[in-house]
Amino acid sequence: MVKQSIFGRIAQLAKANINTLLDNAEDPQKMLDQMVRDYTNNIAEAESAVAQTIGNLRMLQDDYREDIKNAQDWGNKALAASRKADEYRGAGDSVDAEKFDNLAKVALQRQMSAESEAKGAEPSIASQTEVVDKLKSGLDQMKGKLNELTSKRNELVARSKTAAAQSQVHDAIKSIDFMDPTSEVGRFEEKIRREEAKVRGQQELAASSLDAQFNQLEDLGEQVEIEARLAALKSGGAKPAIGASGASARSESTVDEADFDKL
Repeated sequence: MVKQSIFGRIAQLAKANINTLLDNAEDPQKMLDQMVRDYTNNIAEAESAVAQTIGNLRMLQDDYREDIKNAQDWGNKALAASRKADEYRGAGDSVDAEKFDNLAKVALQRQMSAESEAKGAEPSIASQTEVVDKLKSGLDQMKGKLNELTSKRNELVARSKTAAAQSQVHDAIKSIDFMDPTSEVGRFEEKIRREEAKVRGQQELAASSLDAQFNQLEDLGEQVEIEARLAALKSGGAKPAIGASGASARSESTVDEADFDKL
């Protein structure tokens, strides 16, 4: 019963459809890892069971060979006893002849017993040999499935790592895409452009303010000169020089010529 149960488990595991199990798994990699562990443990148990079964078979075979050898030995002893009995009988010694005939009969009886035991062991040996062959075959299939599982697991892990690496590369490329206005680089560039525009505006504003200040200084200088010349006229001093100042010329040009005609 134990042997049949072990054989049934080995056959069931050896016939398992790996692809179907993977299709039904939520996480194929974890499923494969668990299957590899389970298969490894089952193979270890199966190897122990197969080794024990093989040991039992070898014991039966040893007993069988010993029975065959004993049968041959007792047959040889029976033959030797029978010949000795014939010698004594030929010599007229019927007592010793009868004695060795009895010994030949005992040897023949033991020969028949050994042959019977050997013959009775043959079906068990044949059955055990068949079981061992099937167990070995199933064990080899399990080892083949384990290799297949390991290969699929390694392939899946490699594909997963490759996909993760490709995703990281894609994210890295996307993060440095200068043509993408929504990227961090695009926003940073736009911020710098705004700062540069602000600086240019400040520079233009500063330049226009400086020009206005110079114009105010020129106007102030002109008024001062005019007041000075007017004061000189009232005091009876020298006449103001004509063309001495561009500002005076510009100021006098604003006076109506008709007012001079009235003087």
